[in-house]
Amino acid sequence: MTTPDAAPSRGSIDHDWYRSFFSGLFLDVWRAATPPEQTRAEVDFLERTLVLPRGARVLDVACGLGRHSLELAARGHSPTGVDASREALELARGEAAARGLAARFVARDMRRLDDGDPLGGPFDGAFALGNSFGYVEPSATAGYLAGVARLLRPGARFVLDSGYVAEALLTHFTPHEEHRLGDFLFLEENRYLLEESCVETTYTLVRGEERVTRKGWQWLFTLRELVTLLSRAGFAVEALLRSTAGEPFRVGDPCVIVVARRE
Repeated sequence: MTTPDAAPSRGSIDHDWYRSFFSGLFLDVWRAATPPEQTRAEVDFLERTLVLPRGARVLDVACGLGRHSLELAARGHSPTGVDASREALELARGEAAARGLAARFVARDMRRLDDGDPLGGPFDGAFALGNSFGYVEPSATAGYLAGVARLLRPGARFVLDSGYVAEALLTHFTPHEEHRLGDFLFLEENRYLLEESCVETTYTLVRGEERVTRKGWQWLFTLRELVTLLSRAGFAVEALLRSTAGEPFRVGDPCVIVVARRE
């Protein structure tokens, strides 16, 4: 394990980074990185775990290109995907229209889910897959989770995944990562900001002659902190899993999937 670097000053963090991050090449690589069979397996898991009734109303938080919502709509459900990237939402709407799917996509910051026109709840289930948990600072995370709870019917479940829990990330923190994803070279330079419990990542994407570099920040929580935040928002945590196959999470697993029920 590599010891994380020391932190820069608090003011160097862009708290709105994700609002403009996901566009252009960064949407292209996200699309290339996820094969259709992975999406189908994840939606199988969501249907089982959320215990969705036929034609369920489902909330997809930080939906990105909407791959889960589109698959849910293809199975007869009524998903609503919310995201801060207007470019991603336009692409998701275009695919829904081309396939004749009844999936709704709405521009919304996860910190302010109640702002704007009503999203159409109460929902029968909600999820935030794709490692988006931790995008917003701890002071706003409690409000984000409470906003999800308000949109769910009592007894409905919420599923989120995260590689940014301390029991996962800090056991294998690496300052440099390099991946080949189809035509893309994907580079990451990571710094752990000690005073903030936050990872600052400089991402570089290369495809042929194209090269784009952007920064992102994700905050870490211990599992105890995450469970406490969910409890205060009105959820009871039912399971901590390592994958959609249902195995329990263990310290050092690269990602945790949290299943919580709205009380």
